[in-house]
Amino acid sequence: MINLTVNGVQHALDIDPSTPLLYALRNDLHLHGAKFGCGLGQCGACTVIVGDRAAFSCLMPVSSIGSRPVRTIESLGTAEHPGPLQKSFIEHQAAQCGYCIAGMIMRAQALLERNPRPTEGELREHMEPNLCRCGTHMRILAAIREVARLPAPDAAPDSAQGAATHGGTQ
Repeated sequence: MINLTVNGVQHALDIDPSTPLLYALRNDLHLHGAKFGCGLGQCGACTVIVGDRAAFSCLMPVSSIGSRPVRTIESLGTAEHPGPLQKSFIEHQAAQCGYCIAGMIMRAQALLERNPRPTEGELREHMEPNLCRCGTHMRILAAIREVARLPAPDAAPDSAQGAATHGGTQ
């Protein structure tokens, strides 16, 4: 038997200790927010929070969890009452296909719980392991910045303005 605390509920699962956490979540606990992406810990679609850290659940055998609590996207809110990050992702239209979004939100949640006001560099570095194949990274970062109350990074001047301010001709 493997004992896991997932989203505040204790579970005793009769599964092989080498079973990846992702499979236990999806197949045994019927929590489908975390997705199977690559199975190699290279995309982040399976990201959950274990203890206080974002983790690739496809790589973690359930035996490695120990007494650390596990949280999935299902713990943050519902469709009727989304959590702050979920609401911001919706408002910023940060999802296109949506496959990566649960993992993105869980990685961001782990960061903001440890560091509510990260720098732009810390935010980008922390989010780097999770991939979005649809290319909504800028919207994803904007959604996280909003919850963290961070300013948008400075925009580069357009070429005409840049030429004018740097002595160039138009």
